[in-house]
Amino acid sequence: MQWFILVLAGLLEIVWAVGLKYTEGFTRLTPTVITVSAMVGSVVLLGLAMRTLPLGTAYAIWVGIGAAGTVIAGIFLFDEPTTWLRLGSVALIGLGVVGLKLATH
Repeated sequence: MQWFILVLAGLLEIVWAVGLKYTEGFTRLTPTVITVSAMVGSVVLLGLAMRTLPLGTAYAIWVGIGAAGTVIAGIFLFDEPTTWLRLGSVALIGLGVVGLKLATH
């Protein structure tokens, strides 16, 4: 269950990172409310997952999901560049996340 909570926390990190772009400097109310809510939810879920998961593992996986997901969202939502180096880097983040999961009992 803690792994599921951690993945949800990572997904909410993607939501708030993308949401920052839509807030236009926190000047738009609806995107700001969604972004801040996702921030709070993400950190709360991360804290819950850390009750039983190792700190380093949980934090690194949370950041990895957020970083990789945000790059992918940027490609699809904001027409950011899709290069082999970017995609390869995202793949390495994914491998790191899987490796940390496999290394944790």
